Amino acid sequence: MDDLHREQALQILAKVYADARPALHYNSAYELLIAVILSAQCTDERVNKVTAELFKQHNTPQTMLQLSQRELEEYIYSCGLYRSKAAHILSASRDILDKFGGEVPSSFAQLKSLAGVGQKTANVVSSVWFEADAIAVDTHVFRVSNRLGLANAPTPLKTEEQLKSAIPQEDWSKAHHWLIWHGRQVCHSQNPQCGECPLQGQCDYYASRQNKTKR
Repeated sequence: MDDLHREQALQILAKVYADARPALHYNSAYELLIAVILSAQCTDERVNKVTAELFKQHNTPQTMLQLSQRELEEYIYSCGLYRSKAAHILSASRDILDKFGGEVPSSFAQLKSLAGVGQKTANVVSSVWFEADAIAVDTHVFRVSNRLGLANAPTPLKTEEQLKSAIPQEDWSKAHHWLIWHGRQVCHSQNPQCGECPLQGQCDYYASRQNKTKR
């Protein structure tokens, strides 16, 4: 994607998804952290249903640790990967209490030191709660950015690096939400709605499909 098409694509995304916000429900850094851990390979809608019950009594590290692993697994079973997620949540909660005074750390490196927190989760918490400039590359961001041509990378980490070069830093966090919502509403993994997409003129994927049709 050349500079002109990149600028046009970002302008269109900013206009179409001006009101894009996180879909997860949370009221604290800790609730956000737990929700993002639960969201791995799970829909935000399902996570919100689970946390609506879980957070009624267990929305701090202290109250979370009142649960045994098995009890927590019962709460989060429908999110998938429930055994590893429960273990990570309990381990992260202990570290937040023992190492960080009961508060979710704002440092990116300290966030990544918590169990179950990788690059994507740390970026989400940094960006959404602590208002740091960050781009979290989930499956939607990875797919959409590489289809458009904002990135051309084989991994989420490489995609993040390329997006940071392609997008002005002050727009990183907003662009993360633009790309997520475009992936959810238009640029689906299967059967993307290219005919309805406002980015046809800026999209490498659409151009390649058109070229194939003309052959």
